[in-house]
Amino acid sequence: MIKKMLAVLLLVLPGVALAFPFEVEKQLNGAEIAVDTLDLGNNMPSVSLSNYGARAAVCKVRFRNGPEAPRTRRARVAAGETAHLTARFNNTVIKMRVQVECKQD
Repeated sequence: MIKKMLAVLLLVLPGVALAFPFEVEKQLNGAEIAVDTLDLGNNMPSVSLSNYGARAAVCKVRFRNGPEAPRTRRARVAAGETAHLTARFNNTVIKMRVQVECKQD
């Protein structure tokens, strides 16, 4: 019984260890935006922008992973809506740096 539990634990551990950390820098300029990050696997980060304000917001998200060129994504997020932005990197992501800049539309 203990050997089975140990085997299951060893199978699950590598999947947990592969997730990379995020460092998020926000400049919201009065927009009421919530920023959530997620590691989708295969060197693919995701950022969800949820607009809790009464006005739409225009946002620019910059994904940076060390030596590779940064990936920039833009979105217009209507009031009460959520936008999901992703980027794909060729090199292994160790730490993802994300800059979010928004302004009210």
